[in-house]
Amino acid sequence: MPHALDAVHETATRKAIRRLLPVMGLAYFMSYVDRTNVALAKTQLEADIGISAAAYGLGAGVFFLSYALLEVPSNLVLYRVGARVWITRIAVTWGLVSAALMFVQGPVSFYVLRFALGAAEAGLYPALMYTVTLWFSQRHRVTVVGLIYTAPALATVLGAPAGGGLMSLDGVGGFEGWQWMFLVEGLVTVAVGVLVWCALPSRPQDARWLSSEEADVLTERAAGSGSSPHRLRGNLGLAFGRPVVLLLAATYFVNQLVSSAVGFNLPSIVEGLGVSGPMNIGLVTGSMGLAVLAGVLFFPWLHGRIGNDTGLIVVCAVAGTAVMGAYLVTGWVPGRFALLFVANFFLMGTLPLFWSVAMSRMSGLMAAVGLAFINTVGLLGGFFGPFVFGMLEGRTGSDRAPFVFVVVVGVVGIALAATLRRIVAREDTARPERVPAASTG
Repeated sequence: MPHALDAVHETATRKAIRRLLPVMGLAYFMSYVDRTNVALAKTQLEADIGISAAAYGLGAGVFFLSYALLEVPSNLVLYRVGARVWITRIAVTWGLVSAALMFVQGPVSFYVLRFALGAAEAGLYPALMYTVTLWFSQRHRVTVVGLIYTAPALATVLGAPAGGGLMSLDGVGGFEGWQWMFLVEGLVTVAVGVLVWCALPSRPQDARWLSSEEADVLTERAAGSGSSPHRLRGNLGLAFGRPVVLLLAATYFVNQLVSSAVGFNLPSIVEGLGVSGPMNIGLVTGSMGLAVLAGVLFFPWLHGRIGNDTGLIVVCAVAGTAVMGAYLVTGWVPGRFALLFVANFFLMGTLPLFWSVAMSRMSGLMAAVGLAFINTVGLLGGFFGPFVFGMLEGRTGSDRAPFVFVVVVGVVGIALAATLRRIVAREDTARPERVPAASTG
């Protein structure tokens, strides 16, 4: 009988991957496009409406403040109303706000709309990760999260050139190119929200394309062997205070600080290395997404063969920091392009491993709020990264000073990743009963 259920589970898992991941991936694809398309508009916003490098950095980062403030409340609502309703709401509202960025008139309106965009999108990523905990067993989660992370990779590969193409419509209909980019990409996101409503069941039992046996076995094996409290009151320490949760949050903070500092300035970095023209800048920036795509597919594959996800997280932290250090000291332009490519491979490739570890420590309501908490702390890194990068660039007039900051933070990230590895091993050994799902450490 267990063998028969194993076969049912594998069949149901394949169905879920085919049905859910295209919809979830498309939502995440557009969130990444709408979150980062502002990077393509950086130099035009300065030329057209006087947004300086420092103001741009603050506006790029303020998105993460509102996003972070509303992460946990958003996932509490998600837990009550289900993924279908809440992810649809998120996509429609953020698409409308993203389109409204075409009306930016100066720094203040830029800050306000970026803040509103973060509020509208708050909770999307932890909602996707929480949905994974409802549908997929721990054994499949590294692969599933890796596949979800192909969305931002493809958003970079395809979104940056598409954004560059839209910006080439400069002057059409009396609008600037960046206005066309915000408008079109925002409206596409609204359409994706409608698709989510039509195609994303909240849980296995709601899926018409699963048999009742398939739905039941997916739910049972996604839950694992542990249990989760059904109330947040009285369980705040379990949700937010465990050492492993705090270490996960700190590690993710550093990862997002570094990746956002580089990512939100990547088009201007590329331009500073001698590439000119919106389309060319978009194409070169987009090519970096190929490195992300390689990373989020390679590391889950490697994990499937050798295990040791926390060890691989340490390897990625060390390698990513070393590559950024090499970028800092080299002046050879082709070498700098290659190093940016490799850095993205490690910075993003570690994330499927990271979220698999996080999801293995919690389930149910604790997963809804715990994953949101970890993401909230990471989003604060997403705020400080672009802000400090832009401030250093503006004050020093140097393209190297911000990368000194990136390397120093990366060294901190290595220490945190190594500590996380020890904490995970200690928790699994000393208190296995506190871990609500099968460990992967």
